[in-house]
Amino acid sequence: MKKILSKKEITKIYKSICEYYEKYLKKRGVKLPRLFNNNGKYTKDALVLVYLAQDYPETKKVSKGELTRFIEIYYPNVNDVQQARHLGAQKGWYIAAGGRDNRDVVLKRGEYQLVNLEKPYPAFHGHRVEKTDDWEELKKEYGYRCATCGSEEGKPNIHWPNTTTKLQKGHKNPNKPLVNGNIIPQCQKCNRADRNNWVYDERGRVIKLANPNVIKRSEKKIRWKVYKILYKEFDGKNPDE
Repeated sequence: MKKILSKKEITKIYKSICEYYEKYLKKRGVKLPRLFNNNGKYTKDALVLVYLAQDYPETKKVSKGELTRFIEIYYPNVNDVQQARHLGAQKGWYIAAGGRDNRDVVLKRGEYQLVNLEKPYPAFHGHRVEKTDDWEELKKEYGYRCATCGSEEGKPNIHWPNTTTKLQKGHKNPNKPLVNGNIIPQCQKCNRADRNNWVYDERGRVIKLANPNVIKRSEKKIRWKVYKILYKEFDGKNPDE
């Protein structure tokens, strides 16, 4: 069955979300979806957020199929609803997704649950981070969390619960100086592990190799694929020539 929310219910839930957003999440860089698009239709992001926020804080697990059926009421041709995952990891809403290591809820793959409207998604710090040489200010921009794993300073590390999180200045690109614009806060675990092997973006995600020797750790079939890519790119040129 398709669960239908009345216009009045949608407006009421969205208004409540906006109140939490203004009080807690706006200052953290979380992105609030518009309720309506330029054509006067509900936006998919807003519909998904409203659906997940029902009965907050007593929210329920919702399957991707259930979300899809709800969105189909307003967008009949929708095939694959990805909004819940994007609202979490990309836009900052604390929505847990099944298949990830969630601390607060237990979900199966393909399930989602809105965890909190007072805190952003743990690894989210916002897309716009001011360049500053003030270390305390930079940590504040990231919500005093590790850009890579989301562990909060002074609290148990997410992946190493017996370790208290200490934020350190991590290189975005270890091949460049540790200066303003090339620093992200990382916990001592993320900063020490392979610290010189990867190039990170502002959100602490690996985007490039910094150390070519890392490829030697990969399985032979992966190394072979990399070799084929580079052989084609450099036209089989002898590297010593």
